[in-house]
Amino acid sequence: MYTLEVDFDVYKAIFSRRENESVTENDVLRELLDLGSKKEELQQPLQSTQPISSETREDWVVKGVCFPNGTEFRSTYRGLPYTGKVQVGALVVNGKRYESPSSAAVAITGGAVNGWRFWECKLPGKFTWQLIDSLRR
Repeated sequence: MYTLEVDFDVYKAIFSRRENESVTENDVLRELLDLGSKKEELQQPLQSTQPISSETREDWVVKGVCFPNGTEFRSTYRGLPYTGKVQVGALVVNGKRYESPSSAAVAITGGAVNGWRFWECKLPGKFTWQLIDSLRR
């Protein structure tokens, strides 16, 4: 075990990112530094090599990428923020269900757009946002 000295403001920022008491300060730092969690080894990978029907699961699987139920999405278009969430096998934005990231992005922009480069996501239990295109191989 190592000791790391931080000022009070840094400690408050780390402490406030804990979702509950089972999340340690070390867990928060590992997440912020993109080191992953030691618990992640027990979880399913984000990408699956086997086709999974989104109709039989609550997760949303698009082009081999699995977004767990509850994954948050966000984007900014023309200075306005847009958010969505994975619910029962689809992306829900403004109360409407979309089967692809691009169809949700097109509904916002009114024109052709690559949804994989339009949206960022935050997976359940994570603290960081990432462009969803980075999840594809």
